[in-house]
Amino acid sequence: MGTGVMIGAGIFALTGQVAELAGGLFPLAFIAAAIVVAFSAYSYIKVCNAYPSAGGIAMILKEAYGPGVVTAGCSLLMYFSMVINESLVARTFGTYTMRIFGEGSDSWLVPTLGVGLIMVAFVVNLLGNEVIGRLSTITAIIKIVGIGVFAGIGLWVSGLSFDTLTSDSAASNAQGGVGGFLAAVALSILAYKGFTTITNSGDELEDPKKNVGRSIIFSLLICTGLYVLVTLAVAGNLSVDEIIAARDSSLAEAARPAVGQWGEWLTIGLAIVATISGIIASMFAVSRMLAMLTDMDLVPHRHFGMPGRIQKHTLVYTAVIALALTIFFDLSRIASLGAIFYIVMDMAIHWGVFKHLRSDLNARGWVLLTALVLDAAVLGAFLYLKLTTDPLVVGVALGSMALIFGLEAWFLRAKSAETNDGPT
Repeated sequence: MGTGVMIGAGIFALTGQVAELAGGLFPLAFIAAAIVVAFSAYSYIKVCNAYPSAGGIAMILKEAYGPGVVTAGCSLLMYFSMVINESLVARTFGTYTMRIFGEGSDSWLVPTLGVGLIMVAFVVNLLGNEVIGRLSTITAIIKIVGIGVFAGIGLWVSGLSFDTLTSDSAASNAQGGVGGFLAAVALSILAYKGFTTITNSGDELEDPKKNVGRSIIFSLLICTGLYVLVTLAVAGNLSVDEIIAARDSSLAEAARPAVGQWGEWLTIGLAIVATISGIIASMFAVSRMLAMLTDMDLVPHRHFGMPGRIQKHTLVYTAVIALALTIFFDLSRIASLGAIFYIVMDMAIHWGVFKHLRSDLNARGWVLLTALVLDAAVLGAFLYLKLTTDPLVVGVALGSMALIFGLEAWFLRAKSAETNDGPT
C-alpha cells in the first residue's frame, strides 16, 4: 500500500514541476530526495519497531510529545498533507485522461474528472479493508511492472543519451542554480512520503516489530529505483523546455518519441491505474489517522447525523476536503502546500525522537540531527523560492498552520476546562 501511494502521484504529477525547478538535473533531485527521506525514515522505523500500532504518525508524535498541542497540530499537518496529496492525484488523473482527447491541463474537465475519481475512491473505501488490500496489491504490481517497462523502452530508444542532464538551465525556462535544485528536492520528497502510510499497519502485520521497518525500506528502495529509471528515460527523450511545457503529464509526452502514439496511450492508461489505486489507498490511510486522533480526544468530532463507525465519518470529511482542493487549486500550488506541511511535520518527528525518545529507542543522535538539517535546508530553499515566485502559497501555508495550531490550542484548553469542571 505504501508503494502504491508513492507511485500513485509522485512520478506522474511531479516530474515536470521538478524539472522546472532543477533544470536538466531533475533526475538527481529525485535521488537527493531519496537520500533525505532515507534519513527521515530512520525515526519512523525506530519508533514503529518499539511501539507498533494503527496510530501511525499520531502515535509517534504522542510518544514524543504527549497528548498536547504539538502532537495534535503536527498530526493534522500530516493529515492535510495527505488530503492535499489526494487532490494532487485527482488532478493528475484528470490531466492524463484528457490527453486521450487532445485536451490540456487547463480544461474544466480536469477538476471534474478529479472530483469523479474522489467519489469512486470514497465508495471503494466503504467496501472495507479486504477489498482495498487486494486492489492495492494488484495495482502495485501493475504499476511497478508497467513503469519499469516504460523506463526500459525509453532508455533503449534514447540510446542512453543524457544530454539533458548536462544542458545549461540558464538557456531554458528552468529555475536552475543551487536554490532551484534544493527547492526541487523539497518537491520531490512528495514522491516518497507515501511510505508513512505503512506506519498505520502495526496492528495488522505479522511480527510488526520487524515487518513495519522492512516494509518501509523495501517500498523506498522499489520507488527510488523506478524513479531514477523513469526520470533518466524522460531526460533521454525530451529537452528541459519540452518537459516543462508538458509538466503536468510529462511521462506521456516522453512516451511519444520513444514508442509513438500507442506508447503514449499505454502510459496514460498506466497513469490512470496508478492514480486511481493511489487515491484509494491514501484515503484509507488518512481516514484511519483522523479516526485515531478522534479516539485520542485530540480533535473535535461531530456525527452530523451520520450512522456507523467514526472512521466512516472521517472518510466523509476527507473526501469533502479533497473535493474542495481539487476544484479550487491547480497542480503546482497543491504540490507546494503538501510539501510545506509534510516537511514541517517531518522535522517535528525528528526533533521529538531526538529530544524525548532517543535513549529509550537506542537511536543514533547524529542520524536524527542529519535528517533534521536536511529537511530544514530543502524547506528553507523552497520557501525562499516560493516567496519570490508565488508568495500566495507561502502565505496560505503559514496562515493555515497558524490556524491549525491556534484552533487545537483552543480546543484542548476548552476540553481540559470542561473535564476539570465536570463531576468528580
